[in-house]
Amino acid sequence: MARDVPPFHDGYGAQGRSAWLDIDWPAHQRWIDVDGVPANVIELGSGPPLLLVHGLSGCWQNWLENIPHFARTHRVIAVDLPGFGASPMPREPISIAGYARFMEQVCDALSIDAAAVVGNSMGGHIASELAIASPQRVERLMLASAAGISAELVQRDAVMTGGRVLAAIMTRTAARHASLAKRPGTRRIALSFVARHPDRLSAPLAHELMQGAGKPGFVFALEAVLTHRISERLPEIACPTFVLWGEDDHVIPVRDAKRFGKLIPDVRVEVWPDTGHVAMLERPERFNALLESFLGEQPQARPSQPDSPAEPAAAGDALSA
Repeated sequence: MARDVPPFHDGYGAQGRSAWLDIDWPAHQRWIDVDGVPANVIELGSGPPLLLVHGLSGCWQNWLENIPHFARTHRVIAVDLPGFGASPMPREPISIAGYARFMEQVCDALSIDAAAVVGNSMGGHIASELAIASPQRVERLMLASAAGISAELVQRDAVMTGGRVLAAIMTRTAARHASLAKRPGTRRIALSFVARHPDRLSAPLAHELMQGAGKPGFVFALEAVLTHRISERLPEIACPTFVLWGEDDHVIPVRDAKRFGKLIPDVRVEVWPDTGHVAMLERPERFNALLESFLGEQPQARPSQPDSPAEPAAAGDALSA
């Protein structure tokens, strides 16, 4: 049986001093070679492997509030996807399938046969593709505000134009992240699109999150999200899956949670009120408890695939990932 998850509370952000502030992160950083290109990896803890996949304009630091908790019982791997964080651009054009292959190569380099995988936003899109293309790799899957459904019917050209403008703005402001993060008002402006209450996130965390901005992979990865169709293949996901969404997600519509729930056979769906696009950082205590409970469950017989398809997404849904 799964362990009990505490009832939902009004706490937002880290409660007390965050454990990640006291970790010597460079001691847990390593570089691995993927197709002749270095990739930045953070590895902490021992036990069953747990892979964490960040989203668009993200980096491994998107999991700072979660890595220390799970490193007590798991071998936690958080990567910078090629073109993001400290990882350089890949040799091949960026694609969701290519990112899934990258995750496979990371597993091979780290001698990981199978793992639990958690993906946020574009990272959920990648994690879903990994679970479909290489089912033997993924034992359990958590999708937090995952991209991949509404993206299929948005106005691609308009989104790409906006994405290029946003990329230019992020590149120009990247050097000012430290000063911007110190002021609650600026944190609110900089992170209001992804977090429900960005001014209630700590300045050190906001600074780390801003490290993901202005990276060369942004525009290419945005196009990859918009062009990779996955909804009709979601019924192929064979592992237990948990879909988590914030009710106030302004990046990907919350109705996509229901669509993922209809298409994935062995799935549970949960929507949290007063929460945005990055639940693992906005409500880390509850997120960690929920994921810990999910990982601790005993395997059960898998149900048959659903007969009814997901309801179609409305054209024009805005998406970043």
